[in-house]
Amino acid sequence: MITRFSSILRKSFAIRKMSSEAEKLVEKSECSDETELAPASKKIKMEEEEGQKETTIGLKRKYALCVGYCGEGYYGLQRNPTIKDKFRTIEDEIVDALVKINSIPQAHADEMYKMSFQRAARTDKGVSAAENLISLKMEFSQEHLQKLNQALPEQIRVFGYKKVTKSFDSKNSCDGRTYVYILPTFAFCPIEELCNENYRVSEQIIDQVNETLRCLCGTHNFHNFTAGRKYTDPSSKRYIISFECSKPFMKEGFEYAVIKVRGQSFMLHQIRKMVGMVIAIVRGFANADTLSLCWTANKVDVPTAPPLGLMLDKLHYDKYNKKFGTDGLHEPLDWSNLEEEIENFKHEHIFSNIIQKEREQKSMFNWLSRLPISHFGVMDPKYRRGSYTGIGKALFNIDTVNNGTTKIAEEDYSSD
Repeated sequence: MITRFSSILRKSFAIRKMSSEAEKLVEKSECSDETELAPASKKIKMEEEEGQKETTIGLKRKYALCVGYCGEGYYGLQRNPTIKDKFRTIEDEIVDALVKINSIPQAHADEMYKMSFQRAARTDKGVSAAENLISLKMEFSQEHLQKLNQALPEQIRVFGYKKVTKSFDSKNSCDGRTYVYILPTFAFCPIEELCNENYRVSEQIIDQVNETLRCLCGTHNFHNFTAGRKYTDPSSKRYIISFECSKPFMKEGFEYAVIKVRGQSFMLHQIRKMVGMVIAIVRGFANADTLSLCWTANKVDVPTAPPLGLMLDKLHYDKYNKKFGTDGLHEPLDWSNLEEEIENFKHEHIFSNIIQKEREQKSMFNWLSRLPISHFGVMDPKYRRGSYTGIGKALFNIDTVNNGTTKIAEEDYSSD
């Protein structure tokens, strides 16, 4: 009897223990499933917060922006976050504006690789562009475009945007680039004639200019037309598709001409050095043999024309447009529908600035006055800059006496 009673008590304690553990499991399950068992109002609130978070982050896609800008007052295009407060660039303005309109977060602005940022052509200090292209991952729409232009200075405009493929790279996908160089025609004045603002170029001189420009077309080793490249460097070889000078035109009492060059890609200072060499040949400081010498392994003294007249005019994406422009998902990178707006911007902000600054600063005229410093021969490291010719040595000594001028002269005529 006692044994049977003890057995009943043990079973009763076991049942109570199991019941207590089951209650704990239920409580734990209720805590873990709080989201599912939460009241309807709490669910709605949580969903609203998640929706707000998604809206803030946005759906990031890769876009290409067609950008035009006047380079006056900026240290080139490329952004350098470590010195942006001291040396402001075009990309500084664009990236800061994109952060301001919530297209990209500040973290991406600080570390641009996070948004796959790339520019098609890196322009130097003072150089302008009518149609440059930047590509990046961001949240963007027509509303963003309007807000972006409102946040940018007037001399920087984003004309349009298009969705591109994930693998698109605005630099590597570009087949060719077209630049123009605007200059007063007295730059072609022969050495034996009086060079001033009243000079008017003849048709024969323009023909000579075009003949010299054609000598630069094709594939050549342009190591003498850039900085820091050796003759043995494969990247020194570049292909120039076309190079021509337009007929002269009058603007505000000055006569100007436009040199247009199209190539696959260009190196630092390459176009300015090519223009500088052509001017030297046409004026009579150098000749065709000088140009032939530039294609050799020798380091040749090649002058660098002023940056003021240089402008990136157009980018070419023929292969990309052929492959993806008609796939039904992407548009060809063609901005002909914005041609009128782009042309108005060029004349209002770029051409007018070039002409005004040329009249005020006389950059081409001052550069021509120092052209005799260059000797257009093989550089000899034993001699200091400017001591190759009598005129060059005299001008070099004058610049040395006049503080502040030497640096400008050496910069303009750096053989790199």
